[in-house]
Parts: sequence; C-alpha cells; structure tokens
Amino acid sequence: MGLIKRNPFGHILFLKKWLIRFFGSCTHRRYRGFNDLQIEGSEIIRNLPETNVLFISNHQTYFADVVAMFHVFNASLSGRIDSIKNIGYLWQPKMNIYYVAAKETMRSGLLPKILSYAGAIPVERTWRSEGVDVAEKKAVNPNDTENIKKALNDGWVITFPQGTTRSFKPVRKGTAHIIKQHRPIVVPIVIDGFRRSFDRKGIRMKKKGILQSFIIKEPLEIDYDNDTIDEIVEKIEFAIEQHPSFLKVIPVEELEEQEQLNKLRQWEIE
Repeated sequence: MGLIKRNPFGHILFLKKWLIRFFGSCTHRRYRGFNDLQIEGSEIIRNLPETNVLFISNHQTYFADVVAMFHVFNASLSGRIDSIKNIGYLWQPKMNIYYVAAKETMRSGLLPKILSYAGAIPVERTWRSEGVDVAEKKAVNPNDTENIKKALNDGWVITFPQGTTRSFKPVRKGTAHIIKQHRPIVVPIVIDGFRRSFDRKGIRMKKKGILQSFIIKEPLEIDYDNDTIDEIVEKIEFAIEQHPSFLKVIPVEELEEQEQLNKLRQWEIE
C-alpha cells in the first residue's frame, strides 16, 4: 500500500490503519478484561459482501458503541467466533468501515476529531442541536446523503437510526429513505451494557465487571420497491428492539434504572 493512497473522502489509508491499530489496542480491555463483551452472530459478518452494507443499531454512548463494532467486525473477519480474543486482528483491519455521526459531536474536541479520521461520516442533525430537540427542523444537507452514498459504494456503513443515545426514541425516517434509495443489505445489531459501563460519551469508564452484549442479526428482508417508508421504519424499530411494544416486556426495575441514569446524565451536562 502506497503512503499516498486515499479513500473516497481523501483520508490517507496508511494513517487511518495506524489510528485503528492504536485506538483498538488502547480500547481492547474495555470490552475484554475490565468488562465482558458477549457476541452473537459473528458468522453473519463473514458472509457479507465487501460493499453496500448498512448496519443499524440502537445507541447507548457516543463512541464506545462504534469502537466495539470496529473490534467485532475485524475480529469476525479474521476468523474469531463470537470473540475478540487476541488483538492480532487489528494488524490488517478492514479499511472501508464508516459510521454516521453528528457534526457537532465530531467537532467537540481533539479526540473526536482524531476519531473522525478513522471513518466518520459527519452529518448535520436536522432535529437536534447541542443536545436539545429543535422546534424548527432544518433541511437535510444533500452533501450528507451524498457522502453516505459514497461510503456505501466503498464499503460498510454503521448508523444509529434513532439519532440519540436515549432508549425507545422514534427511528428517524432518513435511514429508511437511504435504504429505499441505495438498496443496501441491512444488518441489525442490538447492544446492551454500554450505558452502564461508560459515560454518555463512551470515553470514560464508569463501572467495571459489566456484561456487555452484542447481537448481530440476519439481514432484514426489505422490498425496496413496494415497502413504504413507514413500513421500513417499523421493521427497523423491531429489528433493533426499539419498537414501543418492547416497553411492555421490559421489567419495571430496568425501566427505573434507565430513568435514574437519564437523570444522572442530565445532571452531569447542566
């Protein structure tokens, strides 16, 4: 690989590879050591095509979720079976993994800016600004959708269709429009335990010894021509287990714990 070889976004691949190696090495024990990441479905990752794959997931922290996905995807492609044991898989990481992130988040400090180089697709959030829902929704920036298309043509894209780390918030229709337009293979992922392990940004460890779960599901069955946007949104909500009907089966104790964590995060921000 030449030192000046770049991806479609102009990032130098040699530098990106070393960033993934470095941050992967620094974060590995957060998922295998300090905490225990239990993975299901790694064989699905190995059977995916090289490009036009869209991963959809619930969201619990800004960065820890994405970092875990980089670990799991690369470990799976290296032959690990539901495990990230032995970080040798970081030596030759998959270079065309991207993730959708809010521009304001990726510009919030030096570390986010560095992490952005590893594969972020920064987008302007039309419904939220500085952590607060806005009354007047902004128009979607066409450059944002074009960049997602560019990333899908080059490789895999991770997105969090709720657009927030809060549980059971509505899925944004933008993800459904992307699916209708670009027809990617859509792979759902359901995570848990990250909110209890890390702070909201996913940088500072909050508690050790937490069982983190990472479930990769079979690709969604989508009729790209006939499914409506609302039907695709509903499929996404069920796939990532964020449909309102799931609230009926969650124990009261867990709901109370989530509410206390939401209050604590709000107190920390103010």
